[in-house]
This record gives sequence, C-alpha cells and structure tokens, in this order.
Amino acid sequence: MWYIEKEVTISAGHHLNNYEGPCANRHGHNWKITVYCRGEKLNSLGILVDFRDIKKAVSFFDHKYLNDLFPEDENPTAENLARRICESIPYCYKVKVIEQEGSICEYVKD
Repeated sequence: MWYIEKEVTISAGHHLNNYEGPCANRHGHNWKITVYCRGEKLNSLGILVDFRDIKKAVSFFDHKYLNDLFPEDENPTAENLARRICESIPYCYKVKVIEQEGSICEYVKD
C-alpha cells in the first residue's frame, strides 16, 4: 500500500449564510490544506497520484470567493471544503483543512 500527502496553502474569502456571529461577514483566510491519498497500484511512471494534480485541484479554490463556488444552500465551511476536495482527487481518503491556527477540520472517507 502506498500513502502520499501533499500540503497546499491557498488564500480565499467567504462568509457563512444564516450564521449569527462574525463569520456572517465577508472575510478571508490563508487555508492550509493537506491531501492524503492511498492505493495499491502505481501507474507506469511509478506514481499513485501526481502531486501537480493534487495542487491543481486544491488551487482551484485559491484567490476565490468561495461562496461563488458553492451552491447557495451549502455554506463554504472548512468541513464542506474538505469534503469537496477529497471527492475531486483520485485515491484521496482524507483531507485536512486548517482555516486558521487552532481551527482544524479533517474529512475522512468511510
């Protein structure tokens, strides 16, 4: 079994709909995102998942207003961002999102 991880930092803004508190206002973070993949078979080049492909999938959210990328009924929380990234990358089984120091979310596929 092969395990890889790739860390990517992005800058993105958002706000939370129907939320009472400061996060209801537009604001931004430097999100630190770690993608974890595992698999039993490498491709012909000896790669499970190309690190560039992981960076590209995560960087899709870089310098964006996340509310524009999520359906109106789904808040762009760390939890929802982690799930979306995990679902977009082959062999990904876990994504860790650090929204800010001390605010961490991990999404793990069952």
